[in-house]
Amino acid sequence: MNFGQVLTAMVTPFDSEENIDFDATRALVNHLIENGSDGLVIAGTTGESPTLSTEEKVSLFKFVVEVVDGRVPVIAGTGSNNTRASIRLTEKAEEIGVDAVMLVTPYYNKPTQEGLYQHFSTIAQSTSLPVMLYNIPGRSVINMEPATVIRLSQIKNIVSIKEASGDLDAATEIIRETSDDFSVYSGEDSNTLPFVSIGGTGIVSVSSHVIGNEMQQMIQSFREGDFAYAARLHQKLLPVMHAIFSAPSPSPVKAALNAKGVEAGGVRLPLLPLSEEEEKHVLSELEKVQPKEAFTVS
Repeated sequence: MNFGQVLTAMVTPFDSEENIDFDATRALVNHLIENGSDGLVIAGTTGESPTLSTEEKVSLFKFVVEVVDGRVPVIAGTGSNNTRASIRLTEKAEEIGVDAVMLVTPYYNKPTQEGLYQHFSTIAQSTSLPVMLYNIPGRSVINMEPATVIRLSQIKNIVSIKEASGDLDAATEIIRETSDDFSVYSGEDSNTLPFVSIGGTGIVSVSSHVIGNEMQQMIQSFREGDFAYAARLHQKLLPVMHAIFSAPSPSPVKAALNAKGVEAGGVRLPLLPLSEEEEKHVLSELEKVQPKEAFTVS
């Protein structure tokens, strides 16, 4: 299933008391749809899912589905390292009306490859929703091997993967050995163009909060055969992508959004806001690809 070529892993806006700011969320959703996002992934890593309660996630799912109103796919992060809890949250997400769910590899408890297969297949069998797998060994410690992904892809409603290992060889194997309607997305912004060049579907991005249109242009240029221009855009955007991950995410992208007048608020502990020097670095890189007038803070 193709959800689009640039999906945004959306931040969760907070107010001054660190509660979900639903007014800001509405504005952010509209900003993203109007600026290059083909779909939204909510309550994922970038949405600070580890510090969102189940009740907050359900409220967020419901609100975003209502605001989006069918304009783009809404993919809800319902995965965890607790299979039963993931099933319950997935069932609630389906009742609310999300378009798909994303299931992260179980963190901390370090299952075997067979354990991963059983975890994901059990959750998939509990829902009729399309399922996007999410492999991110840098955060979950465990890496889902291509053979496990390929095996899982044979389950009817497991239709996609966000592959954030950064391993292009593994991604190539997955793309080669899965059916053409199984979509394979990069989870690493800096790998967007290389990933598309090996046959990937697109990117589940953090940087697209602020350079979504530019990322769309880069991918489209490549697909239209203008490889040289796509490469130049990649070279231009890469420092911005690096800056967006220059501190634990989503602190840098929230700082960039706030500076552009798209209120995202701060982050919850144990994450910290950027220092003045860190923020200056992020904005200086962004200003190299966008006019300074786009910012409300210098």
